[in-house]
Amino acid sequence: MAPDKLTPTDPRVTHHTIQLPPSRNSRTYHYLLASPSSSPPLGTVLLIHGFPDLSFGWRYQIPHLLSLNLRVIIPDMLGYGRSSSPSNSSFYSFKSICDDLASLLTVINEPQVIIGGHDWGGAVVWRMCLWYPSVIKAVFSVCTPYTPPNPQFMDKKTIVEHVLPNFGYQLQFEALDLENKIMSQGRDGIRKFLSCLYGAKVKETGKSAMTGEKGIELELFDGEQIGKSPLVSDEELEFYVSEYERNGIHGPLNWYRTWEVNFQEERELINEGRLKISQPALIVTASRDIALPPAMAAGMDKWVERLMRRGVEASHWAIWEKPEEVNGYIEEFLKEVLGEKKVKASI
Repeated sequence: MAPDKLTPTDPRVTHHTIQLPPSRNSRTYHYLLASPSSSPPLGTVLLIHGFPDLSFGWRYQIPHLLSLNLRVIIPDMLGYGRSSSPSNSSFYSFKSICDDLASLLTVINEPQVIIGGHDWGGAVVWRMCLWYPSVIKAVFSVCTPYTPPNPQFMDKKTIVEHVLPNFGYQLQFEALDLENKIMSQGRDGIRKFLSCLYGAKVKETGKSAMTGEKGIELELFDGEQIGKSPLVSDEELEFYVSEYERNGIHGPLNWYRTWEVNFQEERELINEGRLKISQPALIVTASRDIALPPAMAAGMDKWVERLMRRGVEASHWAIWEKPEEVNGYIEEFLKEVLGEKKVKASI
C-alpha cells in the first residue's frame, strides 16, 4: 500500500498568507495549515523546507503528523512559492530567517513549537534553537546535521578545496551563470533544473544529472538530454514548476549567497557562548546523500545534549524516497518528547 501523501489541491490543508510587521520589512509568508479535526491537538509542529522545495515538500509527513493529533504549520520559505522573494541576499541569512519565523509564530499566536527541517530547512531549525530557544520545544532534522558557528571565517571556495568537496555545487549555485541559463529557458528551464535536483539521469549516459562536486553541466539544458525524476509524479513536477514561475529562481538561490553575512551575524552567538542545543533533538541521516553525507553528523554529540540518531538508506530526498521510515523515526522521537501514552491516547 502506497504511503499517504498530500496532493497539490488536498483539502486536508488550508492556505494562509500573513504579513509580518514593519520591523521585518512587512514581508509576506504563505503557509499551509493542517489541524486535527477530532480533538484538541497535542502540540504544533513547524516544518521548514529546503532547496529546491516548497511547503508541499512535506506532503508525505503532514498526513502522518495529523494522524498523531498534531497541528502542522508549513511555510513557503523566503524566496519560494507564494512568499515574498526579496532580491537582497542578506534577508536570507540564518538570523534573518529565524527572526522572520519568530515573528510569524507571534503573529499566529504560537508560543512554542516542535520544529523540523530538511536541507536548508534543517540548518534553519538548528539555528532557531540558538536564536530563539524558548520558542522551540524540540527539534528534528532530516539529512542536515548541526554544525556550530565558526569562530574563524573561511571563504566557501577554500572550504570546498580543502574540507568539503561535496559542497562544490554551491559555488555554481551562488554564481549567476546557472540562474541565467535556467531563466533564459523559462518554464522549460525550471522543469529541467528541478528534474536534475530531483534525481534525474542524463539520458545518454545514465549518470546523475547533478554531482555534489560540480553541480550541473550547463550544456545539459540544451535539447532534451535530461530524463524524468523518479521521485515526483508528472502532476507534482508541474506544480513545482508553476510555483517557481511566480518569482523565478533568484530568491531560492540567494540562500547560497549568505556565507559571509552568516559568519558576521553569528559572532554574537560565539561571543555569548550560545553554541549548544539543549532541546530534545533527532537527526535522520541518508546514506546516499551526496550533499550532506552521514559523516558530516559525526561530531554532533559534542554540541547537542539530548540527541537521537537514526538513518535511512536513501538519497538527499529521504522524506520522499523513504517516507514510511522517516515518519516512523519522527513518530518515535515525538513519543519521547510528548510521552508515548499521551500520543497513543490521542490517536
